[in-house]
Amino acid sequence: MMSLRAVARSVPRFSRPLSTAVRPAARSWQAAYQRPSLFVSTSKSLSGRIRPFSTAKALREPAGEGDVELIAKVEEELRHEKASGMEGLDAAVENVKLLKEGGVWEITDNPGEQEVTLTRKFGNETIRVHFTVADLQNITEQPEFDDLSDADYPESSHAVNQGRQGGVGVHPEDRVAPSDREFDDITEPGFPVRVNVTIEKPNGAALLIQTTAQDGVFDIEDVAYFPKADLAYAKTAEKDWDRQSLYGGPPFENLDEELQKYFELYLEERGINSELANVIPDYIQVKEQNEYVRWLENVKSFVSA
Repeated sequence: MMSLRAVARSVPRFSRPLSTAVRPAARSWQAAYQRPSLFVSTSKSLSGRIRPFSTAKALREPAGEGDVELIAKVEEELRHEKASGMEGLDAAVENVKLLKEGGVWEITDNPGEQEVTLTRKFGNETIRVHFTVADLQNITEQPEFDDLSDADYPESSHAVNQGRQGGVGVHPEDRVAPSDREFDDITEPGFPVRVNVTIEKPNGAALLIQTTAQDGVFDIEDVAYFPKADLAYAKTAEKDWDRQSLYGGPPFENLDEELQKYFELYLEERGINSELANVIPDYIQVKEQNEYVRWLENVKSFVSA
């Protein structure tokens, strides 16, 4: 599935072709500082041709000639994104607003950073939910329904009156174009988001539950126990090494099915439910759009300075 921006920006909007030619400098270093002739006195050469180092124009690098075009294009992109970047995200924006106003989760979302953390208390436990914008950026393009051909539905190439060798030929009315087929029972799946859930106890121990949120469901992949909560985060190479040395438990799908259900109920009671599984992808889309606009503004400021 392509990101919403990728779909919206698939049609080129260049107002003018970008120049790819590298223009030669107006005056080369060698031309500015030719060696003095042997027939010219040194004093005359120094006084008439060589300027002091601090005032030599050739040593002051001018702005690149492509800077103006780059800034103009970035400004064009900024105008477009600010005007229509949130098109199609109305429901997502509303869901994110409800999450922030709900008061259940404390949200850590620093501008310019990819990761988001939701934190809440449940009894004597501290629960943290981690996800990242990078999951939306790493999505590979999926074929659109309009692009489906007979190769995607080989059975459609066999007409109702078409037999095997020697059978009745295929009539035009027996073939149905892909665009005319009905897809009432087909819905495009949402994009998967990796979500790590940590549950800490006052004694410092923690569970790390690795999940994937998609289409309103948290699919649990692994459940690991750590005697110290900092091992669950493993932000340093040393902690990561210590974590790898511990037994992390079997793959979740290998557990007894009833035990799997109790783990799912365990998370659901702590707010890791279908409502949150639906809002996290929405949050990522809204944040990614805001971060893109911020990135454009930073790039513009940098090039313009």
